Amino acid sequence: MTPESAPSLRQLLAFYLDAGVDCALNDEPVNRLLDDEIVAPAEPQPREAPAARAEIKRAPAPVQRPGAAPPSPEAAIASARAAAATAPTLEALRALMEQFDGCALRSTATRLVFADGNPQARLMLVGEAPGRDEDIEGLPFVGRSGKLLDLMLAAIGLDRSKVYIANVIPWRPPGNRTPTPQEIQICLPFIQRQIELVDPDIVLTLGNPATQTLLQTRDGIMKSRGRWTDYNTGTRTIRAIATFHPAYLLRSPAYKRMTWMDLRAVAQALEALPGKAAN
Repeated sequence: MTPESAPSLRQLLAFYLDAGVDCALNDEPVNRLLDDEIVAPAEPQPREAPAARAEIKRAPAPVQRPGAAPPSPEAAIASARAAAATAPTLEALRALMEQFDGCALRSTATRLVFADGNPQARLMLVGEAPGRDEDIEGLPFVGRSGKLLDLMLAAIGLDRSKVYIANVIPWRPPGNRTPTPQEIQICLPFIQRQIELVDPDIVLTLGNPATQTLLQTRDGIMKSRGRWTDYNTGTRTIRAIATFHPAYLLRSPAYKRMTWMDLRAVAQALEALPGKAAN
């Protein structure tokens, strides 16, 4: 490669962003190819005084201790189900998820992205997982796709104060990679409980992963979008419909027309369905 053909700094940064490298692990760069740059093992720390140990014992401790083997996927799924079932309110569910360590995504994400909007809303929107902007701010749909979602809602006379927004996965996967089936199954009880506690009149799933997970279908989004189905919380049956994810619409704007049809169907259903107080 000649100096003239070498990529510019801007091109390198764009490549790193596309590859998912969007945050720094250290304040200073480290050359991993040099032996003398390899970090030496940390020296053993002196044993703590009894008073210090007592203070740590009183502080909220993580469920999984550092160095301990992570729970098996089956155990993590069972733990998530049992924990979610005990949450009587959204606030309790959020606090419980903050402490849950059965999903490895919690250790790589910046923070929990729980939800945004009105917990009393009649319409609940569910996406797949947080992205970089959501991981930074701790709110779902705040990046480019979030701005488009706001415009989509405004087109049918709604905004975030009138809807409730969440994701199937509450922690950002590293580099915005696709969540694994195991990660989805571990997090599924939490979003199911969240839907049950919000108790909306309509659930709108955004994109293929959220639609297939929540509506238990193997159809792709092209086939499942715009089609009404029932979502059973265990205590109530809720009307559900799927549409394209805003991030997909940014890449494929030709499908905005279909999304507008889906949103119009949602608006008409909200007008026709009785409110939650009447159910």
